[in-house]
Amino acid sequence: MRRYLKFLLPGVVAGVVLGVQLIGKFSARELNVAIGVLAVLFVVFQIVKERVFQAEGAFEPSHAVGIPCGIGAGLTSAFAHGAGPIVSLFLIPQRMAKEIYVGTTVLVFTWVNWIKLPFFVLGGIITRGTFWESLLFLPVIPVGVWLGVWLNRRVSEALFSRLVYVFTFLTGLQLILNFNVAKWLARFLTLDH
Repeated sequence: MRRYLKFLLPGVVAGVVLGVQLIGKFSARELNVAIGVLAVLFVVFQIVKERVFQAEGAFEPSHAVGIPCGIGAGLTSAFAHGAGPIVSLFLIPQRMAKEIYVGTTVLVFTWVNWIKLPFFVLGGIITRGTFWESLLFLPVIPVGVWLGVWLNRRVSEALFSRLVYVFTFLTGLQLILNFNVAKWLARFLTLDH
């Protein structure tokens, strides 16, 4: 996993620093649309590429690809906490085992969030109030971790890859269309049937 992080993290640091400086210059909506378009195009490209170039080997990571992806991830994370599709752009083509993919993703976002922390505290984005509010969700973290481990052990590599593509594609569409899943679920659950 360290091998993958070394290509992304230098760009992430630069992206977060740049993103914090640009907060307020672009709307989160503009950035979400850009990320969404990238995610959708990426998935379409990967599906077409897999059909056309089936004999091609796995993508080999490098700083030439990792640093721009890291900058994009840091920038979009600073603006809109939307780095998931960009990190997927870098990780999916490497065809790593699902456990390595999940572990690497967890480490990338742990580092991204730690890098953002001082900037967000100094910028007043994280306050004492938001900190205490966030602590309310602390008890559900172990449930999410347990569920993730349970699912990872039960899903085959092939299905896992398809699910990553599907969720990346759906996330891209959600960002483009500005569809709020949480509001929709809340409305759906409160409807009288």
